[in-house]
Amino acid sequence: MPQVTSKDGVTIGYDVTGSGPAVILVAGATQYRAVDQVTPILIALLAQHFTVINYDRRGRGESRDKWPYAVAREVEDIGALLDVVGGEAFVFGMSSGAVLALEAAAAMPRKIKALALYEPPIDPDRSGDAYRYEHMQMAVQAAQGRAAEMMSDFLLGVGMSGAELDGFKQSPAWPASAAVGLTLEHDYRILADARGSDGPPERWQNAIMPVLVLDGDKSFPFMAAGAEWVASALHNVERMTLAGQSHEYDPKMLAPLLTVFFQLGSVQVH
Repeated sequence: MPQVTSKDGVTIGYDVTGSGPAVILVAGATQYRAVDQVTPILIALLAQHFTVINYDRRGRGESRDKWPYAVAREVEDIGALLDVVGGEAFVFGMSSGAVLALEAAAAMPRKIKALALYEPPIDPDRSGDAYRYEHMQMAVQAAQGRAAEMMSDFLLGVGMSGAELDGFKQSPAWPASAAVGLTLEHDYRILADARGSDGPPERWQNAIMPVLVLDGDKSFPFMAAGAEWVASALHNVERMTLAGQSHEYDPKMLAPLLTVFFQLGSVQVH
C-alpha cells in the first residue's frame, strides 16, 4: 500500500482507485480501510469517473500518529495527499470527517476544487462549553491509553445499547474497533474547535469553492440543524436533504449525486 509523509513526519497510508480528476475521501470517527464496508462501494462507483484517494486518518490502520494532536496536523495530512495527486482535488467528508474536510478547504481554498459534506455532526443547540468538556473527557482517557473504554463510551453515546455493546465486544470485529479508540480524541477535538463560539468559525468563510452540505431525513434529529449551521458560514453553498437516508448513507444513492456535483464543480473552476 502506498504511503505519504505528512509535514510533521507522520506516515499516512492510502490507496488509489480509478482514473480522472482526483477525489479525496475523509472518513468520520472510527472509520478506516481495514474495517469500512461502505466506502469501498462508494469508491467503486466514483472510480468510473474519478481517481479516488481513500486514506487512513492518522492513528488508524496503516497511518501513524504523533502526540500532541492538533486539527492542523490532520489538515496537513490532506495537504500531503493533495500534493500526491498534483496539488488539487475534490473532497468528500463524512460526519466528523466533514468538519475536518471543511477545515482543510478553509486552509487551502485554491487546492480544493469542490467540497461535499455529509452530516457534519454539530448540534447548534449544544454549547461550545459542552463540546469542550466532552473533548476534555476523551483527552484524559487518551492520555491514559484507555482505547477500549473510549470506544465503548462513544458507541453508547451514539445510541448502541448496553446489550448490543456487550455482544459487539464478544465478536471478532471488536479488537479492530477498539484499536482505534484513542483517535476518538481527534474527532472530539475537531468538533470542539468548530464550536469555539456561538456561530460558525469565521475562518470557514475562506472556503470559496462550491460546497454541497447533505443530511438524511432518517438521521439523528440534530443533523439537519447542524447542516444548516455549517452551510450558514459559506458563500458558495448548496443544501440538500436526502430522502430515506440515515447517518449511514447508501453509497448507491450518494455516488451519482457526488459525481454530478464534482463534475459541475470542475466546470466552475476551469
